[in-house]
Amino acid sequence: MDTQFAPNCACSTLIELLRWRVQHQPDQRPYTFLVDEETTVQLTYKELDRQVRGIAAMLQSLQARGERALLVYPPGQEYIAAFFGCLHAGTVAVPAYPPDPVRPERTWPRFCAIVKDAQPIIGLTTSSILPIAKSLSTDEPYLQAVRWLATDNIADDMAGKWHDPGVGGDTLAVLQYTSGSTAEPKGAMLAHGNLLHNLKLICQCFGLTPDSQGVIWLPPYHDMGLIGGLLQPVYAGAQVVLMSPLDFLQHPIRWLQAISRYRATTSGGPNFAYDLCARKITPEQRETLDLSNWEVAFNGAEPIRPETLERFAAAFEPCGFRREAFYPCYGLAEASLIVSGGLKAAPPVLYTLQGTALESGRVIPASAAESEARTLVGCGQTLPDQKIVIVDAESATRCSPDQVGEIWISGPSVAQGYWNRPTETAGTFQAYLSTGEGPFLRTGDLGFLKDDELFITGRIKDMIIVDGRNLYPQDIELTVERSHTALRPGCCAAFPVVVGSEERLVIAAEVSGSVLIADQITESIQEAVARYHDLRPHEVVLLKARSIPKTSSGKLQRHACQAGYLAGSLEILE
Repeated sequence: MDTQFAPNCACSTLIELLRWRVQHQPDQRPYTFLVDEETTVQLTYKELDRQVRGIAAMLQSLQARGERALLVYPPGQEYIAAFFGCLHAGTVAVPAYPPDPVRPERTWPRFCAIVKDAQPIIGLTTSSILPIAKSLSTDEPYLQAVRWLATDNIADDMAGKWHDPGVGGDTLAVLQYTSGSTAEPKGAMLAHGNLLHNLKLICQCFGLTPDSQGVIWLPPYHDMGLIGGLLQPVYAGAQVVLMSPLDFLQHPIRWLQAISRYRATTSGGPNFAYDLCARKITPEQRETLDLSNWEVAFNGAEPIRPETLERFAAAFEPCGFRREAFYPCYGLAEASLIVSGGLKAAPPVLYTLQGTALESGRVIPASAAESEARTLVGCGQTLPDQKIVIVDAESATRCSPDQVGEIWISGPSVAQGYWNRPTETAGTFQAYLSTGEGPFLRTGDLGFLKDDELFITGRIKDMIIVDGRNLYPQDIELTVERSHTALRPGCCAAFPVVVGSEERLVIAAEVSGSVLIADQITESIQEAVARYHDLRPHEVVLLKARSIPKTSSGKLQRHACQAGYLAGSLEILE
């Protein structure tokens, strides 16, 4: 066995894992940060260790073992040091997306919800953000209770005062807050053992080695960015180039430029990221790219569209991209991160079925030529030590292979529950089949297994039920996006509202720029939905660009959009 992989089997905590790297590979540089197109900052294990032990010693001096510490940082080395510093002190890390001062209405409510739920006694940040963080305190007791500290000006001699907190695999390490795409964020309690098991699964699925090179733009406050981007290199002994999510969103070419420049083997993100690149990167820019080293292009965190995979592959195959590099996968914060994944270097598995049958929860194969056919992308198979079952939630019985049901999972990666929410923990993490088998985590996602391949069809809470038909919002949203060229791709939400005693469909869609043909766009949307889904929307609202609610990783927040519609707070195009 390569000695660089030795700690993966022996370590029971992330503390032991990092200590092993520091002892055996002090000068290795696991992280490279892209400050801008020309400037980079690298961090060795030895440099990281000094910062981590200094932060941990400070927390230990404040008797913070077992307490929660809020992490409020821009993406970068300070965040990584603070995260590992919390672990080394036995303090529970609480990653939080920093409130955006430009658009506080989009980020402030979620930030407050996390602070109120986690009740941290300490807030960690940088000296530049510290004055802003302190000013966040208001009359709210849960904000006043936070003691803010800057971690980038800790005295050098603090590192020598650190002592091992003596934690174990079952010790709580982090509260990973759910994306809030369907409801208010809840803190999934992840122990060291949960994280290490999931890191092992990812390492196996992606075929990571010490020679692997990653490029990650995903926010470190999100499970995919934290576990897949920041922790995985330490587990695998590999290297990663990190860049700001904002850099990618403003200039998608920078993501692929980094993959090309650093000859990355592993990178990815939600489906919208691939779609954005296919739409925004020009032919002239593509000519500068070399994507031939890209072995694993993971795609997860939101519905995976076969059209997106096809567009991306067609656009970037001349750059050396290979279709078999696509790695569709499925996961959620409550299970650490990854739940299912396929075989590396195998092409995505596609399955075409009858759309009308799917509305009634039946899985019936169809040909792509059929008018109402729907093609789904498989998300891989069950991974080692885990179990996936498809369940009729009402009867708690296993579904037949031709039936859609709720996805239930079990395994060592599943979190301990939700922080300070015993009722919701019992309902979500302690589900049992009618046979008594369990406990299982109820994911809230709908899907089916076909030849052991997992296919996701939607979310229970997102389901729109009109006249007895189960309608998947993502299908309607795709129809809407295609109905008019002025509509912004990936920026449309379909959700139900109750009118009288019945559910009705409402569509909210962003429009590019200032458009004077609103009536024409609305009519195009209504006609397309009626033609392809045999349904007339109750109302269509057109929104200003970049105003529809999304999570920090770009996932559409249908619940927040529905709430904004009902409250009259959506930024409607005048």
